[in-house]
Amino acid sequence: MPHSLQRLPDPYRPEATVVADRLQSLQGALDWAGAAAVAAPWVAAVRRNPPPFWAMESLLKEYPISSAEGLALMRLAEALLRVPDAETAIALTADQLSRADFEGSPENALSRLSHSAIALSKRFLPGDGAQAEGGVLARLGARTVVGATLRAVQLLGRQFVLGQDIAEAMREAAGARRRQANLRFSYDMLGEGARTAEDAARYLAHYEDAIAAIARAAQPGAAVQGNDGISIKLSALHPRYEALQRDRVLSELVPRVWTLCRRAAQANINLTIDAEEVDRLELSLEVFEALAARVAQEHPQWHGFGLALQAYQTRAVELVAHVAQVARQHGLRFMCRLVKGAYWDAEIKRAQELGLPHYPVFTHKHHTDASYLACARALLEAQDVIFPQFATHNAGTIAAIVQMARRTGAKFELQRLHGMGEGIYREVLRDPELACRVYAPVGQHRDLLAYLVRRLLENGANSSFVHQLADESVGMDALLRSPLHLAAQPSLPLPPQLYGAVRPNSRGLDLAVASSRAALEEAFAQADVPAVAPADPAQVPQAVQRALAAGHAWERTPVEHRASVLRDAADAMQADLPRFCALLVKEGFKTWGDAVAEVREAIDFLRFYASEAERIMQPVPLPGPTGESNVLRLTARGPWVCISPWNFPLAIFTGQVAAALATGNTVLAKPAEQTPAVALEAVRLLHAAGVPADALQLLHGPGETVGAALVAEPRIAGVVFTGSTQVAKTIQRALAAKDGPIVPLIAETGGINAMLVDSTALPEQVADAVVQSAFRSAGQRCSALRLLCVHEAVADTVIAMIQGAARELVAGDPAQWRTDLGPVIDDDAWSNLQRHLQRLQREATPLLAPSPFEPGTRLLAPQAFEVKSLEDVRHEIFGPVLHVVRWGGDPREVIAAINRVGYGLTLGIQTRIDSRAEALAREARTGNVYVNRNMIGAVVGVQPFGGEGLSGTGPKAGGPHYLQRFCAEQTLTINTTAAGGNVALLA
Repeated sequence: MPHSLQRLPDPYRPEATVVADRLQSLQGALDWAGAAAVAAPWVAAVRRNPPPFWAMESLLKEYPISSAEGLALMRLAEALLRVPDAETAIALTADQLSRADFEGSPENALSRLSHSAIALSKRFLPGDGAQAEGGVLARLGARTVVGATLRAVQLLGRQFVLGQDIAEAMREAAGARRRQANLRFSYDMLGEGARTAEDAARYLAHYEDAIAAIARAAQPGAAVQGNDGISIKLSALHPRYEALQRDRVLSELVPRVWTLCRRAAQANINLTIDAEEVDRLELSLEVFEALAARVAQEHPQWHGFGLALQAYQTRAVELVAHVAQVARQHGLRFMCRLVKGAYWDAEIKRAQELGLPHYPVFTHKHHTDASYLACARALLEAQDVIFPQFATHNAGTIAAIVQMARRTGAKFELQRLHGMGEGIYREVLRDPELACRVYAPVGQHRDLLAYLVRRLLENGANSSFVHQLADESVGMDALLRSPLHLAAQPSLPLPPQLYGAVRPNSRGLDLAVASSRAALEEAFAQADVPAVAPADPAQVPQAVQRALAAGHAWERTPVEHRASVLRDAADAMQADLPRFCALLVKEGFKTWGDAVAEVREAIDFLRFYASEAERIMQPVPLPGPTGESNVLRLTARGPWVCISPWNFPLAIFTGQVAAALATGNTVLAKPAEQTPAVALEAVRLLHAAGVPADALQLLHGPGETVGAALVAEPRIAGVVFTGSTQVAKTIQRALAAKDGPIVPLIAETGGINAMLVDSTALPEQVADAVVQSAFRSAGQRCSALRLLCVHEAVADTVIAMIQGAARELVAGDPAQWRTDLGPVIDDDAWSNLQRHLQRLQREATPLLAPSPFEPGTRLLAPQAFEVKSLEDVRHEIFGPVLHVVRWGGDPREVIAAINRVGYGLTLGIQTRIDSRAEALAREARTGNVYVNRNMIGAVVGVQPFGGEGLSGTGPKAGGPHYLQRFCAEQTLTINTTAAGGNVALLA
């Protein structure tokens, strides 16, 4: 993929530096005290005449999202309408209502009535609130409660969703206009982004129908600002709306969106491209510019095209400047909606997970508010090419915008979300010069409510003014406090400090940023895969002897020094991350995203085990009688054989080696035959950091010869192995057959990893998790999803979404940015997969088309098969192959069946019933359980990794118990009275 122009600054800059610039830009442009004085009467009027109890502000006051009651109701709203079967609906309702206390005494009569109804409802539900009587009465009671709860959630949906189709929404909008003048509407037709081509086509049709309906009511000759408009989400119109799919997006999506723009222009209505996540911003701008050029060519008089801008991004002011520049370049005028932002939690988490240097969004609420005002000033100053639309529910912000706009004479409009801010805008719109556009979601409650509630849950902090407005204990000065001040430090630890001062988080790269891709491409062009000389099995005894000779000095080296060596190695690997990524792509056929993640994991292993060694290698005083000293200490065992796999040739190799070295052992490392070059480079790096050459020796060669000779050597102190269960058993038998000491074996093997999906799970979330877990890394992960168990009530919907999403994946050259699946590792792996697939074609129902690639490429597109029962899946298939089975009844029986298979590595659970997730996790005999997320990518020290049964011996790699297995224990007891008396007693 050719580099697209990076239009904006790097998103990961120091927050304080950015905010200082924003505050500087507002000097002399805004009198906050004056704005607060204007806003105060609005607030006072709302508090004197509060919104009705069903309005969103009142709901948030009665049931704050930070409370157990508010969270329970929001989670019911998110999930209950989706549940098709009564049993699960009852379980979900009972689970959520049991987690909150609805026995309190709220203030108004209607709220007291709702409280009492909910509290009474709990008594008819199973679980903690169930009564002694059972049978038909309790059963009918539970169903009645769920029915009532459903109706309550539907009522809540009316507060979020203007209409379930565009006709209903426009009727509601007409009624609202009769009640309040100066209202305009921007209809938002959907929530979730497309996962499949079918989704994208359906959403496009919804947009086309909506534009046609809005056009019929529009005034062709009026200013476009006076007409209603539509908001569209680009990720809803393409299933792969991602930076790394840029070429495909530009060729497929831009023509699709242009059809909507053309119709909106012909109808003289506003069309706004909604905001997306940070990693899509540059791509959104590229699409926006392509469309702007087409507008300039075919509809230059249309001033209704626009973009939503998120003020919580650190690049927001620069974004305003860039959009204005595009308008001037093409001689256009845009309508731009300024919002505070919709994905704050997700952006914070992503930056932490990727190990980025800073957050792309502000961590302080008042910093976002200051950025919003700086963006507002920039938009107002660009009035020649931008008609600004300010979306906010904050009275102080509204007053500040009005003040700045009247100083410049710029025309503008205000915006609010349907269901929120009605009280404030009732007061604001008493000024006839002001107009407000309502952002109005349109769609089925069961689809849109889930999306909107998650946005509300995610952005509770960003809605703090709405929360505090209804809370009269918050004084006027506090509510309207100026945001124009700088907090020197972020409110959260930066991603590099995620794990505290002792262990820095490894730094990663955001591949959506062009400069990051350029650094990796440069490394790839320069990287050579070094040749690695094979070891002679006959030389293994000499290698062991050298390890023994080096072991005495290495063990006697203070643990602090050994830890320092490993940390130096980690720093060196961090500095050389692009080259190691390039080696993984060239030798191990990793995709770029997987390569970056693997180098980071190796760095994390080095740092984590350095810290853990310092912790556990300290002597531990033990209690005992007076006159005696008792100390427990750990000591090294001697030379360890480390046998690592090809699927993580750097991370697992480095983790094994680092664990042995940190605890004072020496290492004889045998990498996988397919990937010795990456291992050689890791060994060179460790030697350069200070590990003695004989304390770490690389012995490359076949497992049948070199590996077998190492395992059979009588002087080795232990074996750590990651690979197949069959090879682990071979090693186990070989160690047991030797005379001499009993040698420990740490084995991590694969598994038939399952995911259980119940009918409360969100299909889009399930599809994302399944596609990532089953097909990422071409399915060549120990933790990869092999068996999907999906509830029969939702199976058709979920399977169809997974089928569509899997078809969108790209198998190809891993060096290409667009590639999702590289080739399987070698011809043997290819042949094994083909044999399994031939058997599945005969015995199961194919869900995806056979892979079209030639054997020489070793490329395999995602494969999926529906099997009749869970027991039909008995063997692990190490590739992008998914088995699907439907289930009904008790989910505990499904877990029991999974346990009987005998593997126990990873398990996924997708449910909104918290108590069910906890109960199923307790029943599962697996090392790692993941709830409502994917099942891969365990992070060192966060999700220690390893299984049981046929999936390994434990302890868990990257966990607090791992290093102890590399050590022997010694208790030292000293009779302190032998020298002539117990000084402690005398004292």
